[in-house]
Formats: sequence, structure tokens, C-alpha cells
Amino acid sequence: MTAANYFLKIALCGDGAVGKTSLRNRFMGRGFREEHLMTIGADFATHDVEIDSNKVTFQLWDLAGQDTFRSVRARFFRGAMGGILIYDVTRRQSFLNLTRWIEELWRNSGRGVVPIIILGNKADLRDSNSVQVDQGIKYVEALTQKTRAQGFNVHHMETSAKTGLNVNEAFNQIGRQIIDGLSRGTIKLK
Repeated sequence: MTAANYFLKIALCGDGAVGKTSLRNRFMGRGFREEHLMTIGADFATHDVEIDSNKVTFQLWDLAGQDTFRSVRARFFRGAMGGILIYDVTRRQSFLNLTRWIEELWRNSGRGVVPIIILGNKADLRDSNSVQVDQGIKYVEALTQKTRAQGFNVHHMETSAKTGLNVNEAFNQIGRQIIDGLSRGTIKLK
């Protein structure tokens, strides 16, 4: 297989304060900061990586998670080729809200159902009240029953923007899924 260049628009979605910006910054080599300002509307950045000998430019759209920004988010989803859906393992409600986020992405992407990966962030803060790994796995298994017809499986990983746990792996995984979809024609360039 010949190496290629890809430009992939990815939406980072999830409730406010789940760590979307921190994960993006860690992936981009900017490290971790304890304090962080709330994202207003949306913010984006690009980052170049190599995945399986392919040059990949990620255009990462970090979408504000607060409900007050719902009306402006729709335009930022347009053209997304995939999504990274993030919940905070210490905040069960952020896990329960994933379905709403997935529906919002798929409704507004302009592509319909696109590949997604589910990340349980802040794994370094896990305690006995946290969302358990097996709950995340069961959730993605149920989602995969719906997405398999579109040619992709949903994956789950636990991450920590603070320690770097699985951060690069998560972004590479969604990149591989999209590249595979483009090569098989299940994702169209628009």
C-alpha cells in the first residue's frame, strides 16, 4: 500500500470540563496544565502526525460542552470525518450524556454516521464511585451493533491528559478508522 497524505477534521465532544482541551493539548505536545479556561463556542488547532507511513494532518475542533453553546455548535460539526467523544470517569452524568453528543455529531456532520471513539478521561482520578471500564466497554459494544452497517466499530479507551495514558493511541485509532473508511469508500470526501 502506498503512503498518502490525509487531512482529517475531528470533533472533540463531551460535557464541559471532561478534559477535551487538555487531551488535545497533550496530543499536540503541549503538556498538561491544572488550570484551564472554559472553551467559548469552539476552538480548533491542527497537528501533523504519521500513522502507518501516512502523513496525517488532524484538524481538531474542540467544542464547548456547556448547553448554552448548543445553538452555535452545529456549524462546527459540519464536515467532521470522525469524533472523539469524551467523558470524565469521575462524573457519571458525563458518561450518560454521551448518547446526546453522538446524536448531535451525526446529525450535524453533513456525513451522517461517522467513526467515533469513546474516551473515559481522568483515569488517574478513578475511585470506587467512578464509571467502571466494563460499563464503557458494554456501551461501545451496543453502539457497534448500530455502526457496523456503516463499516466501523466503536472503540473505548481510558485516558489521562495529566499522565498521557493512551492519549496518542486514541488519536491514532480514530485516524486509522477514518483512513480505512476513506480507502473502502464508506467515508466520502465532500
